[in-house]
Amino acid sequence: MNRTICVVTGSRSEYGLLLPLMKRILEDNDLCLQIIATGMHLSNEFGLTYREIENDGFFINEKIETLLAADTPTGIIKSMGLGLIGFADAFNRLKPDILVVLGDRYEIMVAVQAAMIYSIPIAHIHGGEITEGAIDDSIRHAISKMSHLHFVSTSAYRDRVIQLGEQPERVFNVGAIGVDNIIELELLDRQKFEESIQFTLGEQNFLITYHPVTLSDSNSDMLITELLAALDCFPEARIVFTKPNSDADGRIISQKIDEYVQRNTERAISFTSLGQLRYLSALQHMDVIIGNSSSGIIEVPLFNKPTVNIGSRQSGRIKGPSVIDCGESRKDIAEAIVQAISGSFREGNTKANLSLYGNGNTSARIKDVLKCVNVKGIVRKKFHDIHPNRGEE
Repeated sequence: MNRTICVVTGSRSEYGLLLPLMKRILEDNDLCLQIIATGMHLSNEFGLTYREIENDGFFINEKIETLLAADTPTGIIKSMGLGLIGFADAFNRLKPDILVVLGDRYEIMVAVQAAMIYSIPIAHIHGGEITEGAIDDSIRHAISKMSHLHFVSTSAYRDRVIQLGEQPERVFNVGAIGVDNIIELELLDRQKFEESIQFTLGEQNFLITYHPVTLSDSNSDMLITELLAALDCFPEARIVFTKPNSDADGRIISQKIDEYVQRNTERAISFTSLGQLRYLSALQHMDVIIGNSSSGIIEVPLFNKPTVNIGSRQSGRIKGPSVIDCGESRKDIAEAIVQAISGSFREGNTKANLSLYGNGNTSARIKDVLKCVNVKGIVRKKFHDIHPNRGEE
């Protein structure tokens, strides 16, 4: 048996999650790994992070340019069109047996659309989740409907994918793949982490990861201004920013972060990409993680650290008690940070939710399914009706 598994990655955060799975596929003599890098990986603005993939010892089979010089809806739609053309050519050359994708970004949906037309079986990781404040929510469910194998992170998400009409025997609850990295990576101690980012932490440290809220009625300029104003309420805190993704309005957020760092050079620093090792290492040295990223809900609790989750971007996602939801005003954010750093909150809530997203070994379980599953006829999908007799009533 020599089954070819093609993995598509379009962003630094997604690649970090896929990394343990890619390693396991590469190490299996019965599997052949193909890699397509696209999206932010190929953008100088976002750090040309395809180099991280190559530095990790992988060969990138195809690089598909998608990003245009605009973060407007028009620019993103045109980027999707460009990507669709690129994936058409790539799949014609690579002809994989299974395509593996993760998450809910628009460049991933484009890859799946092309694979569907080519009748390539599609395996989707992290389906069934809800993020009501972003267009990612619709994209994620659309990817699920075009996919044939589903690797979800909780039993509730498994139920939701089945509710979408997917066959139960093809929906696997394997936990969150990000847990594997936390267990398997040798994270940097405080001194090595500080050396790696050339920045000295203090007695109180914040990590900020804030992305555009693509379905918000408020504009990103106002929202990031409120967050930065809230941070001013904690003048003694050292602040590490990771910049947003390539969604609409991402650039205004990055610009505001740069301006804030320039005004606060002694206590703030920003990165386009920390990379998986430095990002996870940062989590263990921070007092609170602030923003609207899924990592604050899935990975951060495993470090027994509180998360301040701002606004509606992650609304609907399963959260443990260490996650503090708050509004988008500076007052709401500042009050949530005060709550997060209080000793009573940390002692009472940070250890109660370690198993919400599994206990590791996720990538090994996914790899085993990809290796052994019978893909003959799998692209001919049958809708699974959870109420099969209701129409006869």
